[in-house]
Amino acid sequence: MSDPGPQASSEPSALNVPNALSLLRLLGVPLFLWLLLVREADGWALAVLMVSGFTDWLDGKLARLLDQQTRLGELLDPAADRLYMIAVPIAFGLREILPWWVIGLLIGREVILAGTVPLLRSRGLTALPTLYLGKAATLALMYALPMLLAGTFDNTLGAVMHPLGWAFLIWGLGMYWWTLVLYWWQTVLVVRDLPRVR
Repeated sequence: MSDPGPQASSEPSALNVPNALSLLRLLGVPLFLWLLLVREADGWALAVLMVSGFTDWLDGKLARLLDQQTRLGELLDPAADRLYMIAVPIAFGLREILPWWVIGLLIGREVILAGTVPLLRSRGLTALPTLYLGKAATLALMYALPMLLAGTFDNTLGAVMHPLGWAFLIWGLGMYWWTLVLYWWQTVLVVRDLPRVR
């Protein structure tokens, strides 16, 4: 009888283009911080933010188009989003681009959301399904942050981008906090309906 050979894996290889883009986005965080805070090269820092926003859209699109959705990708993509949502506002606060109360709202949401993790793990879950509203909130904020940075430029671009950046920021913050309520409500339902895992 001939050897049937190794069985095909049900999940695509983690070494693929969408995951590479997510990893590139993660590596962009320290580069952005160095450009903005050390070199004060705001134009280059803006370019890094714009590339990050584009790859955030592109990696998900390619993963679906090429059928290369993997567990690693499901972890890398939100990890990169959360890292940007923490690192970039803090950098903006240090450069006085954003007031600290806004930064507190952005980071506070992540801290409160982290409280769902031990509750979900107690029921054998690692995370809740991503809400489309949450994706929209992240997208709005990913647009807002480069706009706000461009809004500091002393030219026509800065004059246009400053109010647009604040509009996207307010819209994104509203959706960001509403999804926090929805995630916590889902967590309450999970804790209520699923037995504790020993």
